[in-house]
Amino acid sequence: MKKFFDDIKKDIKFKSAGPGKKLTDDGSSKPQAPKAPHRAPRKTPTEGAERAGAAALARIEHQHRPVLKTSQDAIRNQGKLLDFSLMDLQVLVNTDSHSVVGSGVPQKDLSCFSVSGVFFICPLTGKTLRKTEREMHIKEAILMRFSEDAIEASIMMIHTFNKDKEKVKAALDIISKYVENICKNPTEEKYRKIKLSNKVFQEKVSVIEGSREYLQALGFESTTLQVDGEDRTEEFLVLPAQESEALEQLKVHLERLQKGEPVRAKLDRQTQVFRPSKHATHFELPPDFYNLTAEELKREQQLKSEIVERNTMLRTKAMREKDEQRERRKYNYALLRVRLPDENILQGTFLAWERVAALYQFVRDSLENGWQPFELMAPGGQKLKEEEELALNECNLAPAALLTFSWDAAVQADIAAAGGKTAVLLKAALLENIKTLS
Repeated sequence: MKKFFDDIKKDIKFKSAGPGKKLTDDGSSKPQAPKAPHRAPRKTPTEGAERAGAAALARIEHQHRPVLKTSQDAIRNQGKLLDFSLMDLQVLVNTDSHSVVGSGVPQKDLSCFSVSGVFFICPLTGKTLRKTEREMHIKEAILMRFSEDAIEASIMMIHTFNKDKEKVKAALDIISKYVENICKNPTEEKYRKIKLSNKVFQEKVSVIEGSREYLQALGFESTTLQVDGEDRTEEFLVLPAQESEALEQLKVHLERLQKGEPVRAKLDRQTQVFRPSKHATHFELPPDFYNLTAEELKREQQLKSEIVERNTMLRTKAMREKDEQRERRKYNYALLRVRLPDENILQGTFLAWERVAALYQFVRDSLENGWQPFELMAPGGQKLKEEEELALNECNLAPAALLTFSWDAAVQADIAAAGGKTAVLLKAALLENIKTLS
């Protein structure tokens, strides 16, 4: 009887499926794909638009995302969500200097950002500079220094204007040989002459900016001389005969050259103190923090689409570490906030690869009693150890994070036992400019 009813159910199900089709039939109608609507050609994004896109990408990166499910369908659905975010980003990349194309949405005012940008301080002039200004400003400052100290200025040129350290070292070795030979053989004229057409000089010394200026600052003079055994002249750099005191000075100048360092603008911490706020974990970072070009944005889109593929396969520890390293390299700077025991918030800007010790020193320099030991706790309860050689980005503090400050418990107990207490945390100069975090 059960079999009888099962057969009836199957028969009803078969008939309700509608008219059948032969396998050889090719006349079945197929739905027509809708034609893509005509789109106006995209405008070339301006620099301001690219920077806005970079900031948008960074915010997308740090938005909370749901944990990926293990099924293949769930992973693919997650990929579609990522693609949607990238479509939003592409709209931002194609913005003009005032609004999003076709939408009239204005860009954010600088006052909306947690910090107005990334700034540097020139060690030669003390001027505050934007990232784009620092290189040119330092070059101009070095050139202006020639009127005061030509030796110092030329040394700065050599170490700052030339990026290839190996080439700089090769040039320094040859210049050192010139000077050492002169000092060892002060009466030998041949050691005080440098033929500018000499192959070694051409390939190793003259290609280094500042090398000729340094030799001239030492006292070498440009002179046209007769070439030995030939009926022609060539340009030489010639050092006049030197007295013993002048020879000792040559050695001093050579040592200065060998110990020279590039002139680099120092990152401005932009130290700021805020009153207690529930918005302490909210960060709006300007495009300067990410420094992504249009090409890098395109690459980011490609990497986002690869997330789906990576999550469909098992990945080794080495593969995961490689991805983490690439992620860390995207951020050049870190905006860090430290919540103090009185709930005030101390804020500063750091290079992403600076060590944890630099953060500790920054906090220590801001305290009224910097001698007292303290601890810093990263988000998630991770205790940061000052002595460890870890970079800020290796501690997942880039591009922004809120840390918690606490005094060393043992020292505080001793202070309390002695009847003392820590009333003021930060220096008065910082508290004078305290602001409200919006």
